[in-house]
Amino acid sequence: MKKITLLIAFIGMIGLQGCTGPQGAQGAPGQNGQDGLLSQVIELQNVNFGYDSTNGYTIYRTLSPSIYVSDNILVYRLTGTIDSSTPIWQLIPRTLYLTQGDLDYDYDFSKIDFTIYAGGTYNLALTPNYLNNQTFRIVILPSYFINKSKQIDTSNYNEVIKAFNIDDTNPKIMK
Repeated sequence: MKKITLLIAFIGMIGLQGCTGPQGAQGAPGQNGQDGLLSQVIELQNVNFGYDSTNGYTIYRTLSPSIYVSDNILVYRLTGTIDSSTPIWQLIPRTLYLTQGDLDYDYDFSKIDFTIYAGGTYNLALTPNYLNNQTFRIVILPSYFINKSKQIDTSNYNEVIKAFNIDDTNPKIMK
C-alpha cells in the first residue's frame, strides 16, 4: 500500500510541474526615475553666496523634482581647469587654508532642497573671489548606487562619474 501511495504521489508531482494557469492581472505601475535617469548631475554656474546674519554666507536651491529620502547628494566646487575641456572638481566639505585664515565650504540637503555654506575664521568679505562667480556640481546618487559603492573614492569627481556610469556631458543647469 505504501508503494502505491508513493507512486501516485510521484506521478502527481510530475503532472503538477507541467501545469500552468491563466496569466494574472497587470500589476500597478512603478515609479519612474527622475527624468528617466537613476542619477543626475546638476550644475550651478557663476553663482554668488548671499549673506544674512543668521546663516552667514549661503547658496540655497530647491530640487525639482524632489529626490527620495534614501538618496544622497555629493557637492563639488570648480577650483580651476587644466585646459578648456578639463575642469578640476573638489568635493566639499573642504577647508582652504588662506593667508587671511581658514575658509570652510560645507553643505546640507533634504529630499526637497540643499544649501551650500561658506564660513571661516576671518571676515570672508575680504576674499570675494571665493564667494562670487562660483561653480558647483551636485551629483544625486540614488540609494541603489550607494549600497554598491563601498570602495569608491567620492573625493574624485571623475571616479564617481565613471563608477556609477553617470553621463555628465550635459548637466542640468540650475539658476
